[in-house]
Parts: sequence; structure tokens; C-alpha cells
Amino acid sequence: MTKLLAKWFRKFHRWIAVPTALAIPAALVIKLIGDPELKSMWEKIDNLPSILMLIMALSGAYLFLLPYIVKGQRKKKTVPNHEVDNQLKRK
Repeated sequence: MTKLLAKWFRKFHRWIAVPTALAIPAALVIKLIGDPELKSMWEKIDNLPSILMLIMALSGAYLFLLPYIVKGQRKKKTVPNHEVDNQLKRK
């Protein structure tokens, strides 16, 4: 399940990165130009870059922690087998 989830999170993260990379410079340019029409238009969607950055941060954090999550899952699967082997050796 983790492998499938990681694959989709990577795709989702990449697709969110594109509009974020376009929205942040667009916001900067619109605010620097100072055209009142553009500013009024932008105020309607002013929170969009912030929301996209938050989504990217959350999905990026998951992707960053994924190797540690998988490593922990592997350890949980292998520990009982070693305990059984040790018990058999003692008998």
C-alpha cells in the first residue's frame, strides 16, 4: 500500500509544483506593476499561492519521511522472526 501511495503522492506533488511555480512570480509581478485592474483581479485569488505552498509542504514532508516509514515497517515485520529463531535455539 505504501508503494502505491508514494507513487501517487509524488505525481500529486509534481503537479502542484507547476501552478505554485507560476503563481508566486505572477503575484510578485502583479504587485510590483501596480495596475489597479490587475490588483483587484488578483485580490480574489490572493490566497491561492499560500494554499498551494501549504499543500506542497505537507506532501513534501510525507515524501521526505517515507523512507523512514518504510524502514520502520520492515523492522516490525522482521523482529518476530528473529524472536522465534532465538526461542527455537534455546530449546
